[in-house]
Amino acid sequence: MLFAAKVWGQAAPSPFTDFGIGEAYGNALIHNQGAGGIGVSHPQFWYLNNQNPALLVFNPLTVFEVGTLYESRTLKSDTLNEKNTGGNLNYLAVAFPIKINKWSTAAGLMPYTHVSYNFQFPQDVLNQSGEVVDTVTARQTGSGGLTQLYWANGVRVAKYMSVGLKATYLFGPIDNVYANFLDNTSNGATPYVINVTEKTNVNGFNFGLGFSYSQDSLGRRDDRRFSAGAVYNFSGNLKGKIRRQVIRTTLAEDTVERYTLSVINGKVKVPSSFTVGVSYAKGASWMIGTEFFYQDWSSFKSVNEDDEGLEQPGGVSLGGEYTADPITVENYLKRITFRAGVNLSRYPYLANNKAVNDFGINFGMSLPAGRSSVDLAFKWGKRGNKDENILEESYFKIYLGLTFNDQWFIKRKFD
Repeated sequence: MLFAAKVWGQAAPSPFTDFGIGEAYGNALIHNQGAGGIGVSHPQFWYLNNQNPALLVFNPLTVFEVGTLYESRTLKSDTLNEKNTGGNLNYLAVAFPIKINKWSTAAGLMPYTHVSYNFQFPQDVLNQSGEVVDTVTARQTGSGGLTQLYWANGVRVAKYMSVGLKATYLFGPIDNVYANFLDNTSNGATPYVINVTEKTNVNGFNFGLGFSYSQDSLGRRDDRRFSAGAVYNFSGNLKGKIRRQVIRTTLAEDTVERYTLSVINGKVKVPSSFTVGVSYAKGASWMIGTEFFYQDWSSFKSVNEDDEGLEQPGGVSLGGEYTADPITVENYLKRITFRAGVNLSRYPYLANNKAVNDFGINFGMSLPAGRSSVDLAFKWGKRGNKDENILEESYFKIYLGLTFNDQWFIKRKFD
């Protein structure tokens, strides 16, 4: 957990992370990612459910999960073709029952958003008459993002119904740097770099509620299950502090002078969100489900007013999983769980005054190891298009994680 803050800064750069507080990671763990990201309705006994706290009651054992992510992004325009790669620790999470089938609790640490971009372009220097007197190379870079540390509880309130509460502490810095330096120094000017830095620190709590209705023993053979779930995350007013500085450095990045322009304390309002989904399953053999997500980012407020002006995004996902024979001991291949799904979403910002859509295809698998498993997921996606948004980004993500199931806190009867 101590090293996590360092490795989470290695996400692949993307110009689409420049908006608001960065690009959201979402709460889907690897077994959810493989099925298109769905998870608010389907109860899972061998995996931790991080998307709906009400479903934690279905974990009879202590479950610990760790996940990593590698991603490759290719950015295209009419004149540009650029590829970036990166990887990071995706999450650490643990859950265990307080009272089996009645009350379970979970805690975890994972990224909430990430910012990583780098723009560079020539810019003319004008005199008071509007004449071009020189040219500088301008550069804009951004890094950082928010991390979430959460505690969740799920409680069964009726035979088929359960509710959950999730408390999340969000924290982290976002650094934006605007720099320029002279390209032409033949007139005797000393080359140096002017940096205007904006460091925004955010911290505060956010809360969410979950609901689950899951009825089994359906169908002619009493082996079917219908489930429905919903999650509502309240809007959160986080503390925000932005410090603006001007730093003049040499080309070797030695600081010549530094002074503070302003320090502003304020609030960062994260808007509320709502997710609802349904699923239908046959025991542990197969499942198919769908869900819808909505979050009104037009109500987003920031201590840095340049981050505001977002839109109202939404998304829909469809996915499922299949295991040929989950209880066989003779054929290992039949115990492997295969997953697939698709998702379509719209981002909360405009590019070239047009909406930015994202389409993704997911697939994955879990390789059983006793009660535990090695989990894999893959996602290919595309967001934006050159005709409407000028920029078009295609990406490929690889998720790798481990799930450990065990019995903890059991009083021994024999030594």
